[in-house]
Amino acid sequence: MTGTYGINYGKISDNIPAPEDVLRLLRMNKIKNIRIYDADSRVLRAFSGSGIEISVCLPNELLKDVSLNGSIALEWIQVNLQPYLPGTSIRGIAVGNEILGGDTSISEALVPAVRSVYRALRRLGLTNTIEVSTPHSEAIFSSTYPPSNGTFKESMMPYLGPLLRFFNRVGSPLYINAYPFLAYKFDPSHIDINYALFQPNKGIVDPKTKLHYDNMFDAMVDATYVALEKLGYTKMQVIVSETGWASKGDDNEAGADPKNARTYNFNLHKRLMKKKGTPYRPKMMAKGYVFALFNENLKPGPTSERNFGLFKADGSIAYDIGFKGLVSSASSKVCLQLFLMYSVFKIY
Repeated sequence: MTGTYGINYGKISDNIPAPEDVLRLLRMNKIKNIRIYDADSRVLRAFSGSGIEISVCLPNELLKDVSLNGSIALEWIQVNLQPYLPGTSIRGIAVGNEILGGDTSISEALVPAVRSVYRALRRLGLTNTIEVSTPHSEAIFSSTYPPSNGTFKESMMPYLGPLLRFFNRVGSPLYINAYPFLAYKFDPSHIDINYALFQPNKGIVDPKTKLHYDNMFDAMVDATYVALEKLGYTKMQVIVSETGWASKGDDNEAGADPKNARTYNFNLHKRLMKKKGTPYRPKMMAKGYVFALFNENLKPGPTSERNFGLFKADGSIAYDIGFKGLVSSASSKVCLQLFLMYSVFKIY
């Protein structure tokens, strides 16, 4: 990731714009880094020559096979990625998504799969241009508050330990999915929403380091740096692979509304574009990918899962953080009104 701000381009939807239109949307808003959750040939073909840097994902369901047979990793890269190089700027492969903390059998396959993918890239001469990584959820931590208490779960170390040793050897960052929204959603009575939203607040002072934190995002990142330092990794970079705020949720999903989503994402963009470090790592620029580009209408789970998008399905903005849409929100409303009028006319 050469920039500091990127976007996750999810596609669990049947109504979002075509990849060519997505490219136009990204260019309009000067977004130069994206992550996709597969290796969709339509996206990789459409983004050829764009200069936008893409991280692709080797799906969770392939991890076991890849971990057992290196030739499968080689074939996957040759079939899914190599035809689009160097025109399409593929800069990373995420080996699975949020593996640790879930199915133990897949957890056991993670490190061998990462090694297989790296060896395949090395065989193809691509290790200098394509990074190997894997993003983690908060499930890998036993503690993150205050940041100086950052610690990985002991139960994760049989998998996380070898993974970190390998990443340290090849120079890969540690990617984490950090969601102040989820922290606030599960404990709104004890968390200051202004602290979660980068808004003015008294913040917290870490009793051990005496560092002051005025937002939860920085605190989450620094808790990760502390956890790494406790294992001896003082130079490994931490990058946030997912963060965002839902604009709509169920009745029990505190904070999920357009105002909070707009505030969080506006302030997140402003914070990352400053290219500054965190209180604990002031010389290490904070980097992150917002989740997500679009609202995705086919995602399972609570209502919030389908409403993390900066943009609506038609390409109009979900709320204003300074980005331009493919169509204006006013045009979107007019189209909806015309559709409803047509539907009523057709019925009668």
